[in-house]
Amino acid sequence: MFSFFKKKKIISHLRLNGVIGNVGKFKQGIDFSGQEETIKKAFSLKKASAIAVTINSPGGSPVQSHLIYKFIRQLAKKNKKKVLVFAEDVAASGGYLIACAGDEIYANSSSIIGSIGVIYSSFGFKELIKKFGIERRVHTAGKNKSTLDPFLEEKSEDIERLKNIQLDLHKDFIKVVEDSRGSKLNKNSGIELFSGEFWSGSKAKELGLVDGIGNADQILREKFGENVEIKKFEKTKGWLSKKLSSSGDQIDQLVNILEERSIWQRYGF
Repeated sequence: MFSFFKKKKIISHLRLNGVIGNVGKFKQGIDFSGQEETIKKAFSLKKASAIAVTINSPGGSPVQSHLIYKFIRQLAKKNKKKVLVFAEDVAASGGYLIACAGDEIYANSSSIIGSIGVIYSSFGFKELIKKFGIERRVHTAGKNKSTLDPFLEEKSEDIERLKNIQLDLHKDFIKVVEDSRGSKLNKNSGIELFSGEFWSGSKAKELGLVDGIGNADQILREKFGENVEIKKFEKTKGWLSKKLSSSGDQIDQLVNILEERSIWQRYGF
């Protein structure tokens, strides 16, 4: 007997876009608390054959990246769902860490992929305030409380302490990548995968950081048929947040924009 009414495959499609962490006055970046319910809803669709996640992020908070990564893996295991991740412009640093939640990762040939490392950046204003005759007064309980104060001279022991923390975070990041990608990683390429360097999607495929080249619509139709039904799940910005961010302090908004832009611009965006 022939079936003329073959059921469509259904795919839940999550979208994560932006800097990771509570960026700016109104916390408009990608963070776990803001995405938790949306991720749950995507996995709660019982008829879904798989979960697709599109990510476009230059990274940000390592903690929020880990929380989102672990939550996606936890729900994938609990619901026995395969996760397919699709990188758009950028899946770098924490963005790539989240991408590792995928059983398979795809990218555009021109996507920016990688940056498996940890960065801390700030400014030093010691000479500037001296020029204007400004005296910095700091009083602490705890000798290391003023570590890396931008208005004080850098201390070698502060830098060493920060470096040790960065090394711990870097080890965590490397473990996530190795656990996720396993034998897919091309460790015989002569290229150090964990140096913080980033690559095009095409090169990332050669290195085993992604599984293939293609966008979500194309790959999902190839895998699940032309009639696949894609249910989209994306956190929307609430009315109050829009209203506040449009009427808020202009200086704070400018700082927010500059903070986000500085992270995106590391990768040419």
